[in-house]
Amino acid sequence: MRALVTGSRGTVGKALVAHLRARGDEVVAWDRASVPIDRYEPMERFVRESGADVVFHLAVASQSPNDGLRVTYEWTSELAWICRVLGRRFVFTSTALVFSNRAEGPFTPASQPDAAEGYGKEKREAETRTFYQNPDATIVRLGWQIGDGTGSNEMRASLLRREGPVEASVRWLPACSFLDDTAAALRRAAEAPPGLYMFDSNTRWTFYEIARALVGDRVVPTDGFAQDQRMIDPRLGPPPLDTRLPL
Repeated sequence: MRALVTGSRGTVGKALVAHLRARGDEVVAWDRASVPIDRYEPMERFVRESGADVVFHLAVASQSPNDGLRVTYEWTSELAWICRVLGRRFVFTSTALVFSNRAEGPFTPASQPDAAEGYGKEKREAETRTFYQNPDATIVRLGWQIGDGTGSNEMRASLLRREGPVEASVRWLPACSFLDDTAAALRRAAEAPPGLYMFDSNTRWTFYEIARALVGDRVVPTDGFAQDQRMIDPRLGPPPLDTRLPL
């Protein structure tokens, strides 16, 4: 496989690039400093000349706090169309946050997203736009990623940055998975039938239990936030957290 990856320096992007290269796949990274994301012709030319079989669109708005619409919606729309015209696979990563805090899971691919604001709303609208532009696209909704504690926005790192006791709700079942499992799932998604997928390894764990397993006795239970955010979709083979966390 020859893959073009946007967001290759992000949390999921770095894991995906490492996984692809370990498998012997070729990777081309999208450098926004060299290739604009708001001009169709240079974008189309770059995708075409890259020779990529598949475009993994992982990028998020990171260069400006007001860049969400341009990156999450407009760039996604154009890439979906370009891949349709050029006959390339398009894999777009979305999020469990397309479901609002008021929605009650566990969710399935048939569940109706309801996020009405913020990042979740942008991703929800980008999903709709993606399938409008390219009915053969693949969308994979992801939960909170768990890494080795050195990343910027993964779960373990977030917990380790907190000083003193770490409060964690016993009434929240978060959608989450380990980064290397997610990277492998995205690679499988590129060869699976097009459509909407969800990847979540949490079958039964509360946030308190997960946090305790990751960072130990500093974690104290609370009951402040309550939601079952789990996403149920076995098609990409999510290994359960039980295989990665101590009981």
